[in-house]
Amino acid sequence: MSTALLLGLMIGAILGLTGAGGGILAVPALMASMGWSLPQAAPIALIAVASGASVGTLEGLRQGLVRYRAALLMAVCGAPFTPVGQHWASLLPARLLTGLFAAIMLLVALRMMLRRQQDHADDLWLPGVGCIRQGTGRFVWTGPTALMLGSVGALTGFLSGLLGVGGGFIMVPLLQRLTELSLRGVIATSLMVVALISSSGALVAWWHGRVEWTPFVAAFAGSVVIGMVVGRVLSRYLPIRTVQLSFAGVLLLVASRMLYLSLHG
Repeated sequence: MSTALLLGLMIGAILGLTGAGGGILAVPALMASMGWSLPQAAPIALIAVASGASVGTLEGLRQGLVRYRAALLMAVCGAPFTPVGQHWASLLPARLLTGLFAAIMLLVALRMMLRRQQDHADDLWLPGVGCIRQGTGRFVWTGPTALMLGSVGALTGFLSGLLGVGGGFIMVPLLQRLTELSLRGVIATSLMVVALISSSGALVAWWHGRVEWTPFVAAFAGSVVIGMVVGRVLSRYLPIRTVQLSFAGVLLLVASRMLYLSLHG
């Protein structure tokens, strides 16, 4: 039980600090500590990340940072793709899936280490898409904007099911590049999508008998919530660039270990 509590606190704190990193570390942490394969660890990670992200969502809504219409659209588009990802995860060999997970972690880590620190994108990949109304901070809704947000949601849902992650690691950089949202708005909106998509993925996994509600799972999920609260408090005092570089360093170490195991069994 102490293992569940320590892991949960660590994952929750990372989720609270970064708004995007808890899920991507929850799976390797469970694999290493419990000796599970990726398909075994993924549903448990989804339950824990959904619990922690829900706390962050409530805080973001209270502060008026969450763009809830955009979050709901992304979640609605992403939820149907979560079982698709879970189905593919059940078909792929465990070593291949672990290698894919490690490769994605390496890409995320390298991107965090190389990018400039900025509050929002200097330019958009798609001009005229993802624009924000001055004064309100809300999206200027157009067909292309809705299509872009829905596509981000669909990709997030698929990766959530395939790898057992919340998807914040893909949403945060995409929303930073494709919209004019501030970084705080991106993280808050991302947490709401993570909470909704992870919850739907966990329910699908439970329905198909891939996860059971055991004392370990309850302790892990509960400690993630506590860690999330601690992380959100610490985020007010720690420089965001320091947090990003530290997190990227941890990702590099974990990903390198996972990639070695996938290659050498």
